[in-house]
Amino acid sequence: HPLGLVIDAQGICSGCRIHEEKDQLDWGERWRRLEALVAPYRSASGEVHDCIVPVSGAGDSYFIVHLVKERLGLNPLLVNYNKQFNTALGIRNLANLRIRFNCDILVQTLNPQAVRQITRASLRQLGSLYWHCLAGGTVFPVQTAVRFKIPLIIWGAHQGLEQVGMFSHRHEVEMTRRYRADHDLLGCEGDALRSIFDVLREDDIAQLRYPSDHELNAVGVRGIYLGNYVRWDPKAQHEQMIERYGYQTAAFARTFDTYDYVDCYNYMDIHDLLKLYKHGYSKVTDHASREIRHGRLSRRRALALVRRFEGAAPRYLAQLCDWLGVTPRGLQFLLDQHRSPRFWTQTAPGQFQFHGWSTQQPEAQAEDQPEPEPEPESDLDFLCNRSLERGESPRYILIGKGLPD
Repeated sequence: HPLGLVIDAQGICSGCRIHEEKDQLDWGERWRRLEALVAPYRSASGEVHDCIVPVSGAGDSYFIVHLVKERLGLNPLLVNYNKQFNTALGIRNLANLRIRFNCDILVQTLNPQAVRQITRASLRQLGSLYWHCLAGGTVFPVQTAVRFKIPLIIWGAHQGLEQVGMFSHRHEVEMTRRYRADHDLLGCEGDALRSIFDVLREDDIAQLRYPSDHELNAVGVRGIYLGNYVRWDPKAQHEQMIERYGYQTAAFARTFDTYDYVDCYNYMDIHDLLKLYKHGYSKVTDHASREIRHGRLSRRRALALVRRFEGAAPRYLAQLCDWLGVTPRGLQFLLDQHRSPRFWTQTAPGQFQFHGWSTQQPEAQAEDQPEPEPEPESDLDFLCNRSLERGESPRYILIGKGLPD
């Protein structure tokens, strides 16, 4: 597993073990710990920013800002790294977030030509077209904290804790340069992408460099995760935000979850396909595992959902090819270079047989058992109230309007 999932002697994964803490911890007491933690950073006048909150037009951004501003009573400066694969829905959600919460926001948009070159390099070397999004999304808030001398950064849930149980909630793990480098950036800092085969320049990656320890220590920068202090449940949280603030959602081809990643054409599309190629499972497995842990989905039905969605064809291949300046055949050839032989066997030129994790489960291998009916999205009560395109032709939106509708 890319994040180091561990299976114990009882056959239970570390992610499920840590999830059990959610029914054991005193969340009232943990919220009081959070209030005490942020108290020294609160502005006495309320006229300056108390903290920085990274946001997007998707994910848990609405819930995070709701907790920070409405419940903790802080005055956050919102920051957004522009992925440049933006959907019309993501642009709308981000504008609505800023207006509904009445917050200041800084948006960083790198040179589109540089982003294109970086993506070509990361796709070829790492099998990732999302590397620049992860690099920028994790460094821009830290750079902003240093630049404006706002030491506290507030994130949502920690991926390593929430997905695979890398840490306990009790550890109260905070943001680190090492986790970013080892996991978010796939062990590859920006300088490593510069090679004799690339045309990347120093200027292209300079804005993706993490501040030095001296700069961080001078300001006292620290990043905390709300998931250590709040019982994190993305589905329930999104539904609160839909009702209260008008967050909008959309259906995807490759998962049943309609709430996450609606701001990006690629994350749940080609990026997710690459995950299947490299690791033998895709995001729908993460979503199904989460719903099992929350008691909303049985394992048998989850496996049926995974097998239904993980093989779905991407919808937005043409947009990516046009943006990269490659043909569909050329892009597929490049993607195929990152298929792990552990999960794929080439049977003919350009043809592969999949034997990933979903095919290795006893339920999938038992031919004498009837195939369970796949659980439709509506059975899980995931709401879908818009589309990614919002009635427009699908295209990447570099910079959208600042009004939600």
